[in-house]
Amino acid sequence: MKLVVRLSFAILLQFAASGFAACSENDPVGDGIANGNVGNDGADGGADNGDNDGNDMERNIKITVNGTSFSATLADNATAQAFAAMFPVTLEMDDLNRNEKYHYLDNGLPAAAHAVDVIHAGDLMLYGSSCVVLFYETFASGYSYTRIGKVDNPDSLAAALGRGNVSVTFDMR
Repeated sequence: MKLVVRLSFAILLQFAASGFAACSENDPVGDGIANGNVGNDGADGGADNGDNDGNDMERNIKITVNGTSFSATLADNATAQAFAAMFPVTLEMDDLNRNEKYHYLDNGLPAAAHAVDVIHAGDLMLYGSSCVVLFYETFASGYSYTRIGKVDNPDSLAAALGRGNVSVTFDMR
């Protein structure tokens, strides 16, 4: 009985925690996915990035926003592979908390979320299994994401994305 109660309590805690990190505009006090964690890319000293090192897929992509193109590099993982299989794709991305654009996919992607301390401008992440998020500001975070990739030089990304919703095209370079 104790095992069942502990498992039920653990599941309840996990469910409650995931309910507060939603990919929507209704997040409390601006925390939502804008303050979400990303898959560890090793840049913050972590060792595990969720990448599959034996993968030989093409990792160079182009992200186009309002006529401005950005070079990006996909992560070497199943999530990035599944996302790239959709290319070319244009997503209507909504703004959230003035630091990210997000879009819910019709079908989920493989996910292996990891927590890190900081979201970086240019991070392309998956929240849950179906919410693609492109961050354009750097900030501390408390949530988990699966890394899809990263814009190589995000200096003018925020200006290109602008305020409000935007169409973003992802394609191979």
